[in-house]
Amino acid sequence: MGKLTKNRKAVLAKYDQEKIYSLTEASSVVKEITFAKFDSSVDVDIRLGVDPKKSDQMVRGVVSLPHGLGKVVRVLVLCSPDKQQEAKDAGAEHVGLDDYIQKIEAGWTDIDVIITMPTVMAKVGKLGKVLGPRGLMPNPKSGTVTLEVGKAVKDVKAGKVDFKIDKQGIIHASVGKASFSAEKIRDNAAELINTVTKLKPASSKGTYLQSISLSTTMSPGIKVDVGSIAG
Repeated sequence: MGKLTKNRKAVLAKYDQEKIYSLTEASSVVKEITFAKFDSSVDVDIRLGVDPKKSDQMVRGVVSLPHGLGKVVRVLVLCSPDKQQEAKDAGAEHVGLDDYIQKIEAGWTDIDVIITMPTVMAKVGKLGKVLGPRGLMPNPKSGTVTLEVGKAVKDVKAGKVDFKIDKQGIIHASVGKASFSAEKIRDNAAELINTVTKLKPASSKGTYLQSISLSTTMSPGIKVDVGSIAG
């Protein structure tokens, strides 16, 4: 076993690794055990009692966090000329179509979210090999393929999060920054968890929310009491 660093020892002294905390408690503790020199992201991991290999148990959705993510989200809108001004007015950093498709084909992916329109998906779909592995491919289910490009840009900028269960049956999503107040962290995390709860597949049997943990980019995970979410 590797030697514990000074910071690691300090972290372990500030919380009980075996305790299951209420969401309110965990939101305070996660701030106390963060020693990164940068403003870490606060992440929630939710293990679900579903089989992600079955299409009728795939859990995916979007949530608008009440306090946003605390970071600048770089948005590219691929749209027809008549929608470009709407996208720019909404705050998109990059707006265009054929010129940006060529840039992406050449390897450019310096953005966080891509929003497009159903009418140009035939062109955008060709970028799947580049965008898919990076999680950037627009999808109607996440609201990133829409005719209302201005609204979509504003939603993303305000803290809209797209989440999807992974192969291990876990949803992993950011809910803010360590610099947020404990109350804002709690509110954002609760909004995500409650949204996931509402998406329980009808075919899912047994315990749906199996475990929840809260952590920052470089901190250990804090176990959260599933029953404390509504309180």
